[in-house]
Amino acid sequence: MSFRPYPVMAMLALLGGCMVGPKYQKPLVPVTPAFKEPPPDSFKESDEWKRAHPDAAVLRGNWWELFGDPQLNTLEQQVTVSNQDLKMAEARFRQARTMVRYNRAAEFPTIGVEPGIQSLRYSPNEPYFPANVGTSPRSAFTLPFDLSYEVDLWGRVRRAVTSAGEEAQATAADLETASLSLHAELAMDYFELRSADAQQRLLKETVDQYADMVKLTTALVNGGAAPESDLVQAQTQLDTALVQDTDTGVMRAQYEHAIAILVGKPPADFRLEYSPLDIEPPAIPVGLPSQLLERRADIAASERRVAEANEAIGIARAAYFPSLVLSATGGLEGTSIMNWFTWPSRFWAVGPSMMQTIFDGGRRRATSDASLANYDATVASYRETTLVAFQQVEDNLAALRILEHEAQQQREAVVEAQRGVAIFTNRYQFGVDPYLQVVSAQTIALLNERNEVDILRRRMDASVLLIKGLGGGWDVSRLPQISSMR
Repeated sequence: MSFRPYPVMAMLALLGGCMVGPKYQKPLVPVTPAFKEPPPDSFKESDEWKRAHPDAAVLRGNWWELFGDPQLNTLEQQVTVSNQDLKMAEARFRQARTMVRYNRAAEFPTIGVEPGIQSLRYSPNEPYFPANVGTSPRSAFTLPFDLSYEVDLWGRVRRAVTSAGEEAQATAADLETASLSLHAELAMDYFELRSADAQQRLLKETVDQYADMVKLTTALVNGGAAPESDLVQAQTQLDTALVQDTDTGVMRAQYEHAIAILVGKPPADFRLEYSPLDIEPPAIPVGLPSQLLERRADIAASERRVAEANEAIGIARAAYFPSLVLSATGGLEGTSIMNWFTWPSRFWAVGPSMMQTIFDGGRRRATSDASLANYDATVASYRETTLVAFQQVEDNLAALRILEHEAQQQREAVVEAQRGVAIFTNRYQFGVDPYLQVVSAQTIALLNERNEVDILRRRMDASVLLIKGLGGGWDVSRLPQISSMR
């Protein structure tokens, strides 16, 4: 009766389709239908087109262009191509992507060759050596080819490939997270620097005003219309303003150096021209909380690692089942170079082998329990990442709303403080009030004017952080597909 391999092949194909372990299901996370914080008043102008075009309620493209600052746009582009931290993150992604190909290699047989030439002589004094066997040296010329292939009966190899792909996807999302963080850091440093420029502009104007008051007070003192103590107070005000003006230069220099590093340049080779901050935060499309799950790269990375942890459970469970290895050896073996490659010198051996661990002291059980615990930890991390993302959006929506109202109040306070300086200066010139009233009014005015600049800086920072919290225009469709990495 002839042997028919078809039933065996069909059985192997059927077993090759088995996969032990749980099927991955994306964990549920708490999502609200809308954000708690309403958008600031300045954002409400976009409500109509948000309702008319739902897709427009999300960030797109280069988000920094929303601020309409050409210098910022130029710097952000330099971050993309020159930042060293970004290059490291990109290299890590390429490293993770190659691991997909590494694990996929187990889906194919391993073929090797080990040619050899050797001379062999048996010792006649070897125990149990037959006396009638010759002891003259012999030569052996071998050219063996070995083939080994593990049949993926329980899906261990397939899960390893999928796991590597999911890690590569997570690393790709890590790259996007790093990119967004670096671009956001640059934007914030840029607005901090421009805020320092605005503070310097204010202080220079204040120094000029205080210098005029010193001249006026000097004239009054020389004319006997004011005591010398008034001149001392006026000069003290001027000197204090000069110190504050000088001190802002330290902050500006530090932010300029930070920006230089972000764009990949030595601080000595980088300089930004003086340009005070004088723009308002843009209207930022916020979208829905459910969209945040698809637009935050860190959430996507965390979710992909949950899927990777799920594959690890299946790999650990596959260790409980036997493994089937198909092996084959064949080649040529001769006694000399003359008969090495002749047809009678051929040899071969082929056959399957099955291996099953009987006792391992609980190692497989420990590995399986560890993979289950790791899965629970990654699920918790995924949910925590999502909750933190919602918090960041809510925080900055609240900050923008409150700061916008605060900016309006501060503008009114600045106007009144400047009015107070003018009134008390006139009253001092006519001898109605002492100079102390002028000093007090000047101090209050400068404090309010500097606070106004600082509120604008905080609004710009909150805008950048809101954009970062919303994902910066990224979405999960940009993740590389596992099939494309094979």
